[in-house]
Amino acid sequence: MRVLVTGGAGYIGSVCVDELMRAGHEVVVFDNLSEGHRAAIHSDARLIVGDLGDLEGLHRVFAEVKPQAVIHFAANALVGESMANPGKYYRNNVGGGLNLLEAMVAAGVSKIVFSSTCAVYGIPDTLPITEELPFRPANVYGETKLTFERMLRWYRQIHGISFVAFRYFNAAGAIDLFGEHHRIETHLIPNVLKVALGQAKQCEIFGGDYPTPDGTCVRDYIHVSDLAAAHVSALNPDVSGYYNLGTGHGFSVREVIAACEKVTGAKIPSVLKPRRAGDPPSLVADPAKARRDLGWQAHFTRIEDIVQTAWDWHRQHPTGYSD
Repeated sequence: MRVLVTGGAGYIGSVCVDELMRAGHEVVVFDNLSEGHRAAIHSDARLIVGDLGDLEGLHRVFAEVKPQAVIHFAANALVGESMANPGKYYRNNVGGGLNLLEAMVAAGVSKIVFSSTCAVYGIPDTLPITEELPFRPANVYGETKLTFERMLRWYRQIHGISFVAFRYFNAAGAIDLFGEHHRIETHLIPNVLKVALGQAKQCEIFGGDYPTPDGTCVRDYIHVSDLAAAHVSALNPDVSGYYNLGTGHGFSVREVIAACEKVTGAKIPSVLKPRRAGDPPSLVADPAKARRDLGWQAHFTRIEDIVQTAWDWHRQHPTGYSD
C-alpha cells in the first residue's frame, strides 16, 4: 500500500516507517519537524514538510500522494505542557486531526490508524486495564486524544472511514537505526540513561509513597518495535476498533533504574522528588483484545531487554540526532 504517515519523523513514527518499508509498503512522511528529525526518516521514504493546521496544504498533499491509508502519529504529547497551554493541544491534536479527517474524506481515503494513549483512562479503578474501562482523562493531553477517538467513531458512521485507535502504554527502547530523541525529554528510561552516559548527575523519582510494592509508580513498558508491528497489522481492511498496546506486566520506577544499572554497569544515583499531579500509581494493560483480533503480542517482555536496545542506541547517538 501507499501509506501517508503523519509525524513519521518522530520517535515511534520513525520506527513504524522502518517497519512499513520492511513489509514492502510505499511510505510518505508528513511532518512539521517541530519534534521530529530529518535524520530519523528511512532513506527510502519520502518526506513532505507540512503542518496539520494547513487544511489547503493537506488537500494538496492528498491530491499529489494519493495514499491508500493514513497512520497518524502527529501530536503534542507533553502532559505538563498540556495543562499549562491547553490551546496548543486542542489546536494541534483536535483541530489538526479534524483537518486530516476532512482531507481524507475529500480524497476518498477510508483507512486510518491512530496513535492514541492510555491517558484516556486516567486513574483506573481496576488492573489490568481493559478497553471497557470508563474514560477519565486527568489532563488535557489525554482529553484531546479521547476527543479525536470520538471523532473517529462519527466519521466512520457518517463517512465510512475505517479506523484503528491504539492506546499505547509506555513506549520504550530502540532499533538499530532509530531511537528516542525528544527536544524536551520526559520519559524515564532515556533520562536514567543520561546518568550512565555522564550527561546528568542523578535521575529523579517523582513520589515514593504510592500504594505499590516499592512506593514508586508502576508502568507497562512496550517496545517501540512491538508498537510498530501492531500498526502494520492494523492496515488490514478487516480490522477496526480501539485496542490497548502493552505487555500486560508492570515495572516500578526503581525496578527500571535497577535494570538500567544492570545493563550499563554504572551506578545510577537517584533523588526523590514530590509526586507529580495526576500521576496514577499503576498503569498496566490488558492486551488480550489486540492478541485476539490482530494476532499481535509483545516480543519484548523483560525490562532489561528493552533497556538494552535503548542503551545500544544512545551509546551510538549520545547527543541524539544531529538535526
